[in-house]
Amino acid sequence: MRAFTQVDGLVAPMDRANVDTDLMVPKQFLKSIRRSGFGPNLFDELRYLDEGEADSDNSRRPINPEFPLNFPRYQGASILLARENFGCGSSREHAAWAMEDYGFCCVIAPSFADIFQSNALKNGILPITLSALQVDTLFERLYEEDKFRLRVDLEAKTVLLPDGELWSFDVDAFRRDCLLKGLDDIGITLERADVIRSFEQRHRERFPWLFEDIVL
Repeated sequence: MRAFTQVDGLVAPMDRANVDTDLMVPKQFLKSIRRSGFGPNLFDELRYLDEGEADSDNSRRPINPEFPLNFPRYQGASILLARENFGCGSSREHAAWAMEDYGFCCVIAPSFADIFQSNALKNGILPITLSALQVDTLFERLYEEDKFRLRVDLEAKTVLLPDGELWSFDVDAFRRDCLLKGLDDIGITLERADVIRSFEQRHRERFPWLFEDIVL
């Protein structure tokens, strides 16, 4: 997992509440567990005018010209601005994989579904909770200003607006440390690799008969 320290990124809008994980990644794309390749199907039902199928050539599909993520002004966005209860619905981790594969490393909303928030943090995406009033302000400025950008500093836990206004946010201390170091759950475990190997060696010495048929 890539470390997250600071991002100065273009912001794209998802101006609706209760965006669920089925809308983020429809069920027909859940066959793969590779963690990669889901970006082209993020918000598939909104981005395209036809029904998507797994392993289809998305470059040949008709694009929905009314969907903001298809607008030229939002291409290359790394920060998604959303409304309340973002990521509700099923617990599919594919939603976080699709967000990351698309290029989003941060999503800002008034509230998040708990499971999506956890999945996002475990996959290198920073969910930032701001007040509804602050999110309203960001949407207003986003629509008024072309190429609207924000600077997010995870170490300082701040969001810097283009006019210099600085807002603070909270994030779980453990998950913040993991993001700063680029550690997913496997990476966290491997930090204790020496302790694990030491335990395995002691276990082998104490119960050698358990390993008699094991060929290494």
